[in-house]
Amino acid sequence: MRIMTPTMKAILMERPGPPEVLRYADVPLPVPAPGQVLVRSHSIGVGMPEVLVRRGEYAWMPPLPAIPGIEMSGLVEKLGEGVSSLKVGQAVFVSARELSVRGGCYAEYIAADAEALYPLPDGVDLEAAAALSNYQVAWHLLHSATNGMRYGSLLVTAAAGGVGSALVQLGKHSGKRVIGVVDTDERAAFALSLGAEGAVNRRSHNVTESVLAMTEGRGVDTILDSFGGTGFTDQFERLAPFGLLVSYGFLDGPPSGDVLGVMGKRISDCLGMRIFSMHAFDKDRPRRRQATEEILRLFAAGAIRPPIWARLPLAEAGRAQALIEEGRVLGKVILKP
Repeated sequence: MRIMTPTMKAILMERPGPPEVLRYADVPLPVPAPGQVLVRSHSIGVGMPEVLVRRGEYAWMPPLPAIPGIEMSGLVEKLGEGVSSLKVGQAVFVSARELSVRGGCYAEYIAADAEALYPLPDGVDLEAAAALSNYQVAWHLLHSATNGMRYGSLLVTAAAGGVGSALVQLGKHSGKRVIGVVDTDERAAFALSLGAEGAVNRRSHNVTESVLAMTEGRGVDTILDSFGGTGFTDQFERLAPFGLLVSYGFLDGPPSGDVLGVMGKRISDCLGMRIFSMHAFDKDRPRRRQATEEILRLFAAGAIRPPIWARLPLAEAGRAQALIEEGRVLGKVILKP
């Protein structure tokens, strides 16, 4: 008699490439080991880290073949031996930042160590909970990347995207004056709806002139830049004295230009710059969890709410990533298993 191995649906990636390399497939259903739980997926977040994994450009690539995906909300389906901290049916947030590899969430189920999961408060929106990874990045950009710097005004690039929209909301909640930089009028309106005080369409307006006009010529205290590219050094023109420019992404390519030369032209203004990566906390579990637990408190209280732009079937993971690459997404795309 042949014994059938239980399976589940997942997205399988066997090689880097275009969205078509993401294959919807049957794979073995994971079995929770001692200390683990099996989580049944409710919603799965889609973001740039998975796009970079698919392209083969991520510095922390999971071993291939792999199931990509770094965030998921779901319900505990089964407890492994020795687990008492969670119960069957409990809602949890899964972050691959707590797992041994950056992946595994583009699936109907995932087995993970119980201590790696974040219990969710009763009654929270599980779709929105699947988008909390962006808020992990945003929280550390606002609090860790600035070393606790007391800033009053904040310029956020790509302010209508996943991390950008999280920065607008968290910055606003912290009492900061937030100005967003976007690339369409629709995105400008979206950033304003999230709480930005001002928004600049960089395709149709001079960003420096607009920012200086909005700040009465002073500039902003902090710039959180995800663009990079050839316009990176222009950011220094938008900083106030003692201002800080934080680079955390390269949507327009690696930053280029004479950074020290541009800073030197304003030497009396004492400008600063930092390059930030969430991987700074790969070996600092207490700080990772402290930040995420604070985000969960804000989420449960309704102080932040991840904006969901589209819900697509898990089978359309490639299409979801293509939408992000095309720059069409306002907020977050999630997959439904």
